[in-house]
Amino acid sequence: MAYVDPKSVVTPRTRVKRVDVLYNSQSGRSGGWSWSVALLDFDDKERIGIRWNGSEDEEGKGNPQSHGRPTWFVVPDELADLLRDHVEHMANSQGGGLLSGYREMANDRERESEAEEWCEGLIGDATRQAR
Repeated sequence: MAYVDPKSVVTPRTRVKRVDVLYNSQSGRSGGWSWSVALLDFDDKERIGIRWNGSEDEEGKGNPQSHGRPTWFVVPDELADLLRDHVEHMANSQGGGLLSGYREMANDRERESEAEEWCEGLIGDATRQAR
């Protein structure tokens, strides 16, 4: 198994204290390498890291790595905000992202009906309290 879950990449332990994955391109599915971008606590500073996670079809531990352990490429500060903004846009707009979730909820008629009924009930509660 060559795919490395980006949440598990905490090398070197003396420098990486936290990993919050912002985007994972395909979670190691067969047919290609996935890549990830993460928010890291690196040397006690919030930084952006990026890496290839590998693939179930390949050997190795993705890239970069050091002494056989998977690591992160820490993005230079001058590029970090640009990369973070773009990755957040990708995560929110592509399949499985936030907008996709909103569309799915809106298309669920039964759930929408229940939500509307619940909201209408709140209006009645507020009216009684205002008297």
